[in-house]
Amino acid sequence: MKFLRDLLESRAADFHKGGKLERLYPLYEATDTIMFTPGEVTSGKTHIRDGLDLKRMMITVVVALVPCLYMALYNTGLQAHLAIEAGGTPLHAWQTSLYQSLGFSFSSGDVVGCIIHGLIYFVPVWVMCLAIGGFWEVVFAIVRKHDVTEGFLVTSSLIPLIVPPTIPLWQVALGTSFGVVIGKEVFGGVGMNFLNPALVTRAFLFFAYPAQISGDSPWIAANFQDVDGYSGATLLSRAASGGMEALGDASWLDAFMGYIPGSMGETSALACLLGALLLIITQVGSWRTMFGVIVGSWAMAAILNSVGSDTNPFFSVPFSWHLVMGGWAFGTVFMATDPVSSAFSNGGKLVYGFLIGVLVILVRVVNPAYPEGMMLAILFMNMFAPLCDHFFVKANIKRRAVRYAAS
Repeated sequence: MKFLRDLLESRAADFHKGGKLERLYPLYEATDTIMFTPGEVTSGKTHIRDGLDLKRMMITVVVALVPCLYMALYNTGLQAHLAIEAGGTPLHAWQTSLYQSLGFSFSSGDVVGCIIHGLIYFVPVWVMCLAIGGFWEVVFAIVRKHDVTEGFLVTSSLIPLIVPPTIPLWQVALGTSFGVVIGKEVFGGVGMNFLNPALVTRAFLFFAYPAQISGDSPWIAANFQDVDGYSGATLLSRAASGGMEALGDASWLDAFMGYIPGSMGETSALACLLGALLLIITQVGSWRTMFGVIVGSWAMAAILNSVGSDTNPFFSVPFSWHLVMGGWAFGTVFMATDPVSSAFSNGGKLVYGFLIGVLVILVRVVNPAYPEGMMLAILFMNMFAPLCDHFFVKANIKRRAVRYAAS
């Protein structure tokens, strides 16, 4: 590390103003900031709230994602092994060939083997996302002559977790480009985007390439052979088509733990819960937003359960199943709490989360053609987050004016 520190310092003059590589300063600064703590200190009077900066906040989110990452690796390999044990073949044969060359067997009981197999699926998606997203971040930083921020650190960790393992890499590149450029950079970059870039990526891929995202892959796990696809939210598809009866002997505990087919990092509600605890303890993620989503989802599910429907069996699915299916838990913890695109005021966060919870159940149940509603619910509420804050800010100003007049 000392060698790298010395190298960066020796070439610093070339990248600073007046140097021959001045235009590439954002790339130099990004490397320096990622590898080392900035050496600049404030010399004047400051107002310090706490020791949290952008880098620490982003790294905290990444650490909170570790349980989901573990389940993404393990469950992806597990589902591949279950499919092979049932006589099926994963969509991308080269991953299987590489796995075999490492000397592992296709046993669903081999935890290490499942993780290694999951790595072979996950790493290419993550590397493609990181390379393409990082490229666009640097390009816009150079054009605008500002530093490369740490914002994409979280986005590059989220995108691989919300896509299926069998997604073609060229679609990852295209979707990441759309999410970063259209979802963030056109609005000015980190802190100025009103939509979550990772969700914009997911939305683009879903509507542009629904077959690969929603589950037309032939990769079917042994205990889900009656499902048409592996890569989609298969429990949701079954519930949408036949309600609770269609779930059959599916285990709620397996769904809670994450031992079901789905997007790589979204299947385990337990992993999301562990991440939520860290975000709440560190105050990086808002418990108010999460609580609002829970209450809104529970209330709407209870209403639909009581109303019932003779033509739509999804009305009968209770809240307890909604929270372990699809991307509900992952969206609640990591997407709805995005500090840039969500509400800012305490009251606004409660309302914002509550409406997301209501919308996700409505989209899932009332629109049978699209059983996963978390992505659309959050993106829709991203646009109304400022409105949620507006009324609470106005109310606070009014109360302060009354107190000032009384004094």
